[in-house]
Amino acid sequence: MADKKEKPETKKPEKADRAAKPEKGGGDKGGGDKGQKAAKAPKGEKGEAGAPAKAPQARQPEERVTPRLRTYFEEVVRAKLTQEFSYKNRMEVPVLEKVVINMGIGEGVNDRKKVEQAAVDLGLIAGQKAVITKARKSIATYKLRDGQAIGCKVTLRKARMYEFIDRLINIGLPRVRDFRGLNPKSFDGGGNYTLGIKEHIIFPEIDYDKATDIWGMDITVCTTAKTDAEARALLTAFNFPFRQ
Repeated sequence: MADKKEKPETKKPEKADRAAKPEKGGGDKGGGDKGQKAAKAPKGEKGEAGAPAKAPQARQPEERVTPRLRTYFEEVVRAKLTQEFSYKNRMEVPVLEKVVINMGIGEGVNDRKKVEQAAVDLGLIAGQKAVITKARKSIATYKLRDGQAIGCKVTLRKARMYEFIDRLINIGLPRVRDFRGLNPKSFDGGGNYTLGIKEHIIFPEIDYDKATDIWGMDITVCTTAKTDAEARALLTAFNFPFRQ
């Protein structure tokens, strides 16, 4: 009987020791981790000093400058057309609406890099990023597949439109070889005029020495004129060199 009573007395300190062990380990692990997590900097702060992160810089708006051709239209062309066609309201005077530049790259069927290079050159000429155009249907004769890149285009409006037309009339067209004037019959019947250029290197934005290929382009000038006569008078007032 005496032996049986002594056994539980010897087991009691063992249980106490076992219970004490997880407390020490748990205190070291749990307390250390929680302390480290609490010491971390909150979101939006970086660095040991806790300095706030720099916000991304906002894009600065472009400086707005009235194009020279727009001022010329308001001061000279509008009054000239009003007198020529006897408009009763100044809103009846036709104006330039947009300019669409299109480049078709037939070699792009075999090499997409040429289409991308043409889009870069067109972006330099227009001052606006060009969009790559893709085929709408497959044509086996030309080895063309639906969705394949075959050209690029860009649409200009407002200030960029006037600046492009100014450079086209005064710089681009005079540099065309054997230039004899624009065809006065290239109107579509709705007041829009289209002209073709065989070499895109006539624009000063393209470096002739670095140009690997020469591409042509179609330029369509869209106006609000109702007839071809009004559209021709509008473009003539802007000094378009039509063939006599």
